[in-house]
Amino acid sequence: MLWDRFKKGFDAWENTTAGYLEKALKSPTVLGPTGALLSAAMKAKARADRAKTSFWAGLGLPTKRDQERSLHALNQLESRLMDLEERLAEKK
Repeated sequence: MLWDRFKKGFDAWENTTAGYLEKALKSPTVLGPTGALLSAAMKAKARADRAKTSFWAGLGLPTKRDQERSLHALNQLESRLMDLEERLAEKK
């Protein structure tokens, strides 16, 4: 019984809050600054990523992109090896 009252109260609060938030989040007053903040955050992340790449490359170590290329090549080689093993098994 206590749970039912709590659930009804929570549902009423949730419905009221959801309607208010839906209107507020669609407002240009909120969307404009939020979009600008997101754009600034993404630009900062891009700058940080470039700085990290330059740092690792400056030390002579592989960058994330270099590691991804190597991993892709290893995956291709593994796939080809598995295909060859399957063919060999079929011929036996």
